[in-house]
Amino acid sequence: MIKYDKDNQLFYLNTKSTSYVIGIFENEVLLHLYWGERLKNPLNTNIITQMKRRSFSADDYGDYSTNDFPLEYSTFGSVDMRLPAFDAVYSDGSRITKLVYAEHTITKGKPVLNGLPATYCEENDNAETLTIRLHDSLKDVDVYLSYTVFEDFNAITRSAKIVNNGERLELGTAMSACVDFFGIGASEMLHLDGHWARERHITRREIVHGNQSIESRFGASSAMHNPFMAICSKGASENHGDVYGFSLVYSGNFTAGIEVDGYNCGRAYIGINPFGFNFVLETGEEFRTPEAVLVYSGKGLGGMSGIYHKLYRTRLCRGKYRDSERFVLINNWEATYFNFSEEIIVNIAKKASEIGVDTMVLDDGWFGSRKDDKAGLGDWYENPDRLPGGLKSLAEKINALGMRFGLWFEPEMVNPDSELYRNHPDWALHTEGRASHLTRWQLTLDLSRKDVCDYIIESVCRVLSKANIEYVKWDMNRYMTEVGSAILPADRQGEVMHRYILGLYYVLETITSRFPNVLFESCSSGGGRFDPGMLYYMPQTWTSDDSDAEERLMIQYGTSMVYPYSSMGAHVSACPNHQVGRTTPFKMRCNVAMPGQFGFELDLNKCTEKELEIAKSAVKDYKELQHIFHKGSCYRLKSPFETDLSAIEFVSEDEKTAILCVDCKKATPNAAPEFIRLEGLDKEALYSLDGDVYGGDYLMNKGLLFINNSEHGSYRYIFKKC
Repeated sequence: MIKYDKDNQLFYLNTKSTSYVIGIFENEVLLHLYWGERLKNPLNTNIITQMKRRSFSADDYGDYSTNDFPLEYSTFGSVDMRLPAFDAVYSDGSRITKLVYAEHTITKGKPVLNGLPATYCEENDNAETLTIRLHDSLKDVDVYLSYTVFEDFNAITRSAKIVNNGERLELGTAMSACVDFFGIGASEMLHLDGHWARERHITRREIVHGNQSIESRFGASSAMHNPFMAICSKGASENHGDVYGFSLVYSGNFTAGIEVDGYNCGRAYIGINPFGFNFVLETGEEFRTPEAVLVYSGKGLGGMSGIYHKLYRTRLCRGKYRDSERFVLINNWEATYFNFSEEIIVNIAKKASEIGVDTMVLDDGWFGSRKDDKAGLGDWYENPDRLPGGLKSLAEKINALGMRFGLWFEPEMVNPDSELYRNHPDWALHTEGRASHLTRWQLTLDLSRKDVCDYIIESVCRVLSKANIEYVKWDMNRYMTEVGSAILPADRQGEVMHRYILGLYYVLETITSRFPNVLFESCSSGGGRFDPGMLYYMPQTWTSDDSDAEERLMIQYGTSMVYPYSSMGAHVSACPNHQVGRTTPFKMRCNVAMPGQFGFELDLNKCTEKELEIAKSAVKDYKELQHIFHKGSCYRLKSPFETDLSAIEFVSEDEKTAILCVDCKKATPNAAPEFIRLEGLDKEALYSLDGDVYGGDYLMNKGLLFINNSEHGSYRYIFKKC
């Protein structure tokens, strides 16, 4: 897996299908020399001698300049003029850092990133970790670059640890990964962007000279950009072309991009956003960057996605529900909003239990003085007007129906109209002398403070201990403004946003560890914090507040670029849809939601008998098929961003069953027939579909005949290996 060629000073980081090669120049400079298909032969090191200094580049190594090298981890202030991976201001005002190779170690397995979510190894995994220590002798600063190679998963993870052994410094930039593509050529950048109710749409653009980047400055990974990007060869498709994926296991402000110089060297980078960030390190203190997960695929976007899906599902998600079947739930939010009583909730649950739904979730409005969104956040005790018998009584009534009981929280927020805020106004993020602006009538609690974190832990755990609560929806409905902490000194206010995320991770680790049998789902006004960091603590995320079937085709398709369907909360809601006003058939709404974590977001008592029949059948089908949707291989066959069709295929782990899901946004009058080619089948085998038999080779080379002549037509084809 990891081999060190001492004679040529080359590190080979090999997975089953890929190689990543690092070289050491002049015993000092780390060079990025190769990343792609696995090399069968040693790398020819003559490439290094061809990288001689060009015009206007200062020569820091004779005829060579680090400004022209493909570097592995760059610094600011000396010869390299490109965007740095590391930047710090020292006590004397200097910003110059020179990191040179000092030593390295290669160890089995993967160390834990204390306080940060990260991928992990299990006992039988083929994984090794390379740690390279870089040193600045003048400032006595060490940077430890960690590379873990997951051989069987074809993935490499990276992070950096900065250790200050010298005088005080202020860290300004600390990327998790930096990769220089020497001679990048014609390439494209793919990323996932959007906004509330339109998350993770696919954007793809040509890479040109200069810097192209995405970022978040919201205090969360955000709905606007996901902490992921891919660098693709021009025209790379689902099945063909080179794709380099960069995904950050982090839930706060981030940046990701690529800067291309005049000589076609492209510097790709991903990490904490330097904007508004500085972190003071006194003598002896250290800083750890979040983990970046790097994936190369020579088989297009689908190959990249398949690696992320398997790795994140089995080596990022944790706990009881990583591999077990999840709940089919009904949530009362769109059914009632704040207008509910115990009787109404029980009546919704009764009807849901009749069609096989196994979990009833009570959403916002059960606590404090909460009657609408203007008051009560932060006061986590039952509202006796809403729940006369308390949560315990309600949970018992739901359990008596043979159902689990779940509950909504928004613990990171506070309403000014609450007991918590009146007692502790300094617990909210704020800047002295500046007005604190409200979003949804609420402020953000300062999770950079341990006392605030401990209050959240105590409050949530007290509620979870009072009743038989088996599911929690953890929501977060605003981004950060007027960011400041009452307890941090002036020179450390630039640490608040990152310390908030560290506090959040501390809270989540503590609560989920105390309640390992509770299924936690994260939410942020839908998909405003759908990132790998949250999946480490909660194996599923509410994908979007937009539950319209047409919109969800695109949202779920884009999300699947990185995240498995097992991580996507997906519900059937009422029509006309509450977000866009569109009416779609009940069958389509069920079919679109089914591959995700299936549920309902409506009052089934208001459904017609025909709709209830469809819903009951959908619940039954989901329980039978969810292991294929969630643990099988996913193939994107037709994109709803490019056509009026969405075609997604799921192939079971044993490769004996394939499910093809086809949904039509718009019908074509007198439509011509077309063929949908399947993937991942056994070309030598036969497959049955409703009594018809097809060859696997035919289905993959020619496909299934389909005619798009039905507006909002929704179809599911199940192929069984004969």
